[in-house]
Amino acid sequence: MTTSIFIDGGHGTTGIEIADRLAGRQEFSLLQLDEARRKDAGARREALNAADFVILCLPDAAAIEAASLVAPDNERTVLIDASTAHRIDPAWAYGFPELGEAQRAKIAGSKRIANPGCYATGFIALTRPLVDAGLLRKSAPLVASAISGYSGGGKPLMEVFEGGAAHEPWGAYAFNLDHKHLPEMQCFSQLDAPPIFMPAVGSFAQGMVVSVPIHYDRDVRRLKRWGARGRVGEAIH
Repeated sequence: MTTSIFIDGGHGTTGIEIADRLAGRQEFSLLQLDEARRKDAGARREALNAADFVILCLPDAAAIEAASLVAPDNERTVLIDASTAHRIDPAWAYGFPELGEAQRAKIAGSKRIANPGCYATGFIALTRPLVDAGLLRKSAPLVASAISGYSGGGKPLMEVFEGGAAHEPWGAYAFNLDHKHLPEMQCFSQLDAPPIFMPAVGSFAQGMVVSVPIHYDRDVRRLKRWGARGRVGEAIH
């Protein structure tokens, strides 16, 4: 038996890459709509309810609409949403199993899974273990800087960097400090406030570096020192 997968939004950069990764895999069968039917609501509803797994590669509003097309009595189809629409929605499992055993179990048992954002993955992976260990204060006023490859910006940004015209090798953005990944960065790092986030894009297709400087005297929980037989130790309090 094969597992059927429908990529809603399969003509975008994310959908195309997912389809490429699935190509040749004998355990999966890809449900596809032709050009004339891929924007037809009836055809999409049929495909959304016929597939074992649906991957939503759509803008937020379109992803919300697509999720609503799955019949309420459909208890088989699993939705995986690549948009930001459902990442902090408690009815959806946040697809970051490294958060712990409970998170892995929630993902495994869920029919609605929100795929984490790229920048958020780096930030949470750096900060959440420190919060869980009691080292990083939840009130820490953090700053995060990151640079990613241009393919994350989709076809328009790929055209800038691959189209042959002159362009800057690097560029920062989101100066209004309301980047769409901030809610999940705060939520799943369990911080009291989102970080000041400074993303940028570089002249390389894929890859990412995320940096989160931590001020020891301000951000780390206060340590108590003690001595024992000439040795010095530290304990969190």
